[in-house]
Amino acid sequence: MSTLTQALINEIRSKVNIVDVVSKYINLTKRGKNYFGVCPFHEDSDPSLSVSEEKQIFSCFSCHTAGNVFNFVMEYENITFLEAVRIVASFAGIKVDSIKPTITKNNALYDIYEVSNKLYLNNINTTLGTSAVKYLNNRGFNSDIIKEFEIGLAIKSKDTLSKILLSKNFKEKDLINSTLIVKDERGFHDFFYDRIMFPLHDIDGKVIGYSGRVYYETDSPKYVNSKEHPLFKKGEFVYNYKRAKNECRIKNTVIVMEGFMDVIRAHSVGIKNVVATLGTAFTKEHASIIRKMANNIILCFDGDKAGAKATMACSDILIKIGIIPKVIRLEDDLDPDEYILKYGVDKFNEKINNPISIMDFKLNFLKSNKDLTQTVDKAAYAKEAMEEINKIEDEILKEVSLKKLSHDTDLDIDYLKGFITNTPKVVKKDLVVKTDKYEKAEASLLYYMLKDTDVIKMFDSKNIYFPTKEYRFLYNEIKCFIKEFNYINEADFITYIDSDLKQYLNNVISLNLDDTYDTNMILDFINAIKEKNINDQINRLERELENTTDIDKKTMIGQKMIEILRLKD
Repeated sequence: MSTLTQALINEIRSKVNIVDVVSKYINLTKRGKNYFGVCPFHEDSDPSLSVSEEKQIFSCFSCHTAGNVFNFVMEYENITFLEAVRIVASFAGIKVDSIKPTITKNNALYDIYEVSNKLYLNNINTTLGTSAVKYLNNRGFNSDIIKEFEIGLAIKSKDTLSKILLSKNFKEKDLINSTLIVKDERGFHDFFYDRIMFPLHDIDGKVIGYSGRVYYETDSPKYVNSKEHPLFKKGEFVYNYKRAKNECRIKNTVIVMEGFMDVIRAHSVGIKNVVATLGTAFTKEHASIIRKMANNIILCFDGDKAGAKATMACSDILIKIGIIPKVIRLEDDLDPDEYILKYGVDKFNEKINNPISIMDFKLNFLKSNKDLTQTVDKAAYAKEAMEEINKIEDEILKEVSLKKLSHDTDLDIDYLKGFITNTPKVVKKDLVVKTDKYEKAEASLLYYMLKDTDVIKMFDSKNIYFPTKEYRFLYNEIKCFIKEFNYINEADFITYIDSDLKQYLNNVISLNLDDTYDTNMILDFINAIKEKNINDQINRLERELENTTDIDKKTMIGQKMIEILRLKD
């Protein structure tokens, strides 16, 4: 079994053509020496994703996502780097089983959860699990569903799991960090006991948490959920991702629900492109994961007022990243699980096939508690509705919504249009690409350093430094890569650097400069950086000058400033 070294990563990357791999996911058209396609990482109508066969990298000139073949697969599939390497390795004909994952600081937590899951699965398949299985069967979950979703049982004993884990010599701090084990004056005992256990899997399919449900009459809370820990962050967790992602891609639609029981119910009747947020507040991290699963998003939250409010909040986050979702609303205040049991799968499928537009939902929601025969309510509705319409970039949807609002309020549509504000285009990255001339010079110089080591030698001979910290780190990483591998290219260097620097490298790569250069061009970049170095030093000395009253020190600072300014000549 091989360790996943940088050399092996480089070898795998060199054995595939990025154009062939990207073409498996999106359509590409050749224009000149590069290939272009609609970018899957932001709302894109015109092809803005460029794929370079020569450089073996991709970049989007709109959202500035860039990288090599591993980065593309990671972003598109929303998977870990290791899983992306395995997928690309399979394209290259390299046995994926030969790649051993690198050790991570959380391996012990994964191992603890694996032990716990095996215990709970074993319990439910013994006589101790008879009542739990009967409860699940009565809820309409057969043995196939119980097996597929790995539903288990924590028995009444409060220290069964604790004893097993302690016997396996796990460290105490890891047991506590897992939140599966509690330590108090009585010693170690289990957090979950006497509950049906529904495991929560991460995007790689590994168990990282549970929701434990009672299965008999009791005053105890119906559900007890895992507390957050290093592997489990509720604001970043999407239930059923691994199981649903391929079905979502096939149908190009993902249905978002609130609870895991809703998802299991839908899955049990053949609706498999479903995920859930486990009832927690929808976050931009949720949105980032879900948007990569499919182009079309349908929100199917509980049918009560709380579900309607959650739909409003969730849709706002999706709209901010350029996604216009559709909505399913369920009658009788039912959740999807209850609705399917009461009305059947055919009626639920009718809902899926005929979702309502987000603006129809929002307008109906906003006027649901207002009397539009009353002037004050009508004015409030119009104001709130215009706030929602202004969040939408789609001009056609805006126009349709304005007509509906005009009809509801008897206000002239031209009058309403006067309240339209221009909303800026949404880009994927939070980091704004900086554009001042000095940072352009830094990025441009790094661009050519990735092409030719002679550029590095020219820079080193000038005794200057990159003013921007992250670009300075990139420069050092380039030199380290060359020292280790005796060559440099963007495609391999991308997987060599830390994730904190990747956005800055993306800024460099997405410049898409002419690959040919002359010495004068490089000197212009170097001189701009030199000028920035001098300006920064002068500014620092000026601050020192302002903050000192010592005459000798002021004189010394003044002499330094004169010496530095002479360097400009």
